[in-house]
Amino acid sequence: MRNVDAAGLGIGDDYPPRIMGVLNVSKESPYEPSVFDDAAEAADYVDTALIDEGADIVDVGLESANKRFEVLSAEEELERLDTAVEVLDHVSGDAVFSIETRYHEVADEALSRGFDMVNDICGFADPKMPEVCEAHDVAVAKMASPPDLERPGAVEDVDDIYEALKRNGLTDKTIVDPAFGGWSEEKTLEDDRETFRRLREFRGFGQPILVSINRKNFLRDLAGRDTEAALPVSLAATSMAVERGAHVIRTHDVAETRDAALVGAAFKRDRVHRETGVSIEELDVTNPREAARHIERVGGDERAAPEVVSNVFEFASLSPEERGALVAATKESGAMLIGGESGRTLLVGTAGALARTADAASGASEALDAVLLEIAETFTYEKTYGERA
Repeated sequence: MRNVDAAGLGIGDDYPPRIMGVLNVSKESPYEPSVFDDAAEAADYVDTALIDEGADIVDVGLESANKRFEVLSAEEELERLDTAVEVLDHVSGDAVFSIETRYHEVADEALSRGFDMVNDICGFADPKMPEVCEAHDVAVAKMASPPDLERPGAVEDVDDIYEALKRNGLTDKTIVDPAFGGWSEEKTLEDDRETFRRLREFRGFGQPILVSINRKNFLRDLAGRDTEAALPVSLAATSMAVERGAHVIRTHDVAETRDAALVGAAFKRDRVHRETGVSIEELDVTNPREAARHIERVGGDERAAPEVVSNVFEFASLSPEERGALVAATKESGAMLIGGESGRTLLVGTAGALARTADAASGASEALDAVLLEIAETFTYEKTYGERA
């Protein structure tokens, strides 16, 4: 996993989770506490409500990304940039300042006038954006989006989100953002929940991950909460996101989110990681689909993915005939059968080995066939990889 340097702030597996607080200089923004048009008042908010509360990064938005509003042109964003730059001049605290924009002209001007990084919510739909970021040698958050400057984040399916992030490439300092939230009418709450379930897959890019899940509908709906009461579900999801590999959490609730992120980081599984001598990194892979993303990144054959990650199933009541069929099947399939004297047996193997076991043991009994079929169908190539097979 590549670490990214954002104006001296390390972002990646080797660093604590970073908190991105939000400031809006757009009157259209739906979150009023973060909206200012007076630079001195905005700077005070940044110092007291963001930086003092634990924000490592301050993301400054020039317009609301809400799909109900008209998209500003680059010229209109540039007209608002003066206020944003003036805020930087008044801030006394220390943080990395990110400009949220979809236009390379705005990014170039903001970076030339004191901003440290870019948050591109249109995912390099402006193809000159990565060129500008590389020219300034800055970090850039790339949010998954169609190649359309007016449709940020309007992608529903997880595989399509992954492909959107690949479009127009990545810079060495890119942070990928899978774009949670209702960016289109077609995107459902279940789409967001599926993306969250599969968050580890985005580690397949080998770049840090940013998530913006604060008080989002797909979390609020689970608990039946409105926006005002949605902080607890946001914090629960924050810990889970960090444990699953997120590195930057964008939020309006800085202090609480920081604490939740630290809890997630504290309980992440330790993995082998060494840079000296022979460089090695144990990847955070829990299923074949996640493995396939990394295999693709290193130029390997994704068809090897079913042989990468092992799973363990416990059988509580096998007849002698059923156990005998499994013993015979595993001798050739590559799976293992462990135990049995206590009446409980463990079947251990990769997705491929388990599928081969199911085929070889077929016919032992209707009950065992049904169980093995369920296991095999869980790991079919089509279900694991969909259209990417």
